[in-house]
Amino acid sequence: MTTCSHLKAITDIKIGADYVCEECIKQNGTWMHLRTCQTCGATLCCDDSPSQHITKHYHETDHPVVASAEPGEQWLWCYKDGTFAEY
Repeated sequence: MTTCSHLKAITDIKIGADYVCEECIKQNGTWMHLRTCQTCGATLCCDDSPSQHITKHYHETDHPVVASAEPGEQWLWCYKDGTFAEY
C-alpha cells in the first residue's frame, strides 16, 4: 500500500475531546460520524452527514489529513492524495 507524504508526516494523532461537530452545534444541525483535522484539530461531520463540514473545511483551509473520531476506528484519510491508512 502506498502512503502519501501527508500521511507519513503525521506523528501525533489528534482526536476531538468532545463527541460533537463544532459547526453543527453552532448551526443547530445534526451529524452522522466525526472526523478530526490533523492540522488544526477541528472535529467536524463526515460526508454522510447533511452538512459535510469536514470536506468543506478541507476546501476552505487546504488541511489535507483527517482522522476518524469514531470510537473503535483508527484510520487517516488524505484529501489531497486520496490515500487511506490505518494506525
